[in-house]
Amino acid sequence: MNTLPSLKRVRVALLSDTHGALDPRVREIVDDCDLALHGGDIGHASILAQLQPRLGRVLAVFGNNDVARKWPEEDRQLLVHLPEWLEQPLPGGSLVLIHGHQLPARNRHALLRARFPEARAIVYGHSHQLETDLDARPWVLNPGAAGRSRTHGGPSCLVLTADAGEWRVESYRFPLSVPRRGVRYTARHEHSKHPIGQTTQVTAAPGRAGHR
Repeated sequence: MNTLPSLKRVRVALLSDTHGALDPRVREIVDDCDLALHGGDIGHASILAQLQPRLGRVLAVFGNNDVARKWPEEDRQLLVHLPEWLEQPLPGGSLVLIHGHQLPARNRHALLRARFPEARAIVYGHSHQLETDLDARPWVLNPGAAGRSRTHGGPSCLVLTADAGEWRVESYRFPLSVPRRGVRYTARHEHSKHPIGQTTQVTAAPGRAGHR
């Protein structure tokens, strides 16, 4: 486990599936957090180097695309240091991080809960779909894709604020950037559920699911 300084309240940036490209608006979110967790399919080492949370701590797991043949040769040494999954203690509970490709898409949330029943929240990636499943404990969270690959409407991330009394999740979805190669904005992007700067927040007290 990775211990933190004795902080009563921690803001954790959750992101995944950059595939070699980090949206600068997601990077700004990370800058405003205490630490950052990357759920895999990173792309290359410089992606992690761009993440600069306040405590200077970035944790990551490997995804199914984090393999030597898909990474620059000079970065491949980092791959051996990426775990399959990790657990991070936070005020009020622990958070588990895993890419999620290890489990089938069908019933993935139930399978994650069965595998890590003692966690308060489980963060995974792989699907590139932004999700906050608070219907049971542990919570199951997917920050979506933080780069340019299959963002399903725009790059996204989550911020988890944890203290001993309450955990809160903020969901960020950004419109697609102005394109460079002939791809154009669409009405679907202009009227996305989470326009730039807007977030949705969900909270739950300790020992209770967010919604039942």
